[in-house]
Amino acid sequence: MKHFLDINSTDPADLRTILDEANRIKSGRIGQKRGVADDEQVLAGHMVALIFEKPSTRTRVSFDVGVRQMGGETMVLSGSEMQLGHGETIADTARVLSRYVDMIMIRTFEEGVLHELAEFADVPVINGLTNRSHPCQIMADVMTYEEHRGPIKGKKVVWCGDGNNVCASFLHAAGQFGFDMVFTGPPTLDPEQVFIDEARAKGVNVTIDRDAANAVQDADLVVTDTWISMHDSQSARERRHNQLRPYQVTEALMANAKPDALFMHCLPAHREEEATSAVMDGPGSVIFDEAENRLHAQKAIMRWCLGL
Repeated sequence: MKHFLDINSTDPADLRTILDEANRIKSGRIGQKRGVADDEQVLAGHMVALIFEKPSTRTRVSFDVGVRQMGGETMVLSGSEMQLGHGETIADTARVLSRYVDMIMIRTFEEGVLHELAEFADVPVINGLTNRSHPCQIMADVMTYEEHRGPIKGKKVVWCGDGNNVCASFLHAAGQFGFDMVFTGPPTLDPEQVFIDEARAKGVNVTIDRDAANAVQDADLVVTDTWISMHDSQSARERRHNQLRPYQVTEALMANAKPDALFMHCLPAHREEEATSAVMDGPGSVIFDEAENRLHAQKAIMRWCLGL
């Protein structure tokens, strides 16, 4: 039994094994109709609990579909149904769920909830997102880059905008997969220094450049994410827009990157805010490949967790 909690806490060799398996799974489904079962029903007889304290589209659908395609069943639970940590302790919830299900995926707010659940669960726990990281998304992103451009090792990745949880997992991945990373955004929204220091300690270059046009020079990959959270007030949204407007990904900005540079966004997107539609629908955009690869990467993660 293995947990998948963060990219930086998973051995690089295991990360590569997961990606190899994700590619094998995807290759095996080319030409099949959407929604059909996989040939290998490795989750037959398995029940997977999908816990959502935060709303979701891609995470919910991709995990649910992935489990079903592998022959398993899902139990989808919302935070309001469970009230994690508000009545029964998280530790007791973990112990009880372990008696009922074979694996737990949780999408939550506080990182501590994830780690306490994993500490006391007797089944694998997968991080579907916390306020600090989003490892499943970045596994899909690395998979997407490599299927279009080959190995990501040694490449230059530029993050534009808010140094949020997705950016944090990209920094984790930089250290584990060996690519360099540049953050360009306002100083009030810098990624946590601990994530930068950890990546640097593993021998990759991580820099901060406030000039977006300069930052993306010779970039192999440009990445951004939504500027606002669904929980932000209107005044907070306006402040964020004012801070982040210089970091919008436009065709002019992408022109500073390499001619074959890719563009990524984990979605959902607010078009014409963090990125223009011309970029999102442009020749270098792989945003919908990213979305699809969540399915394949997460199936590989679940198989790795269960040793299947």
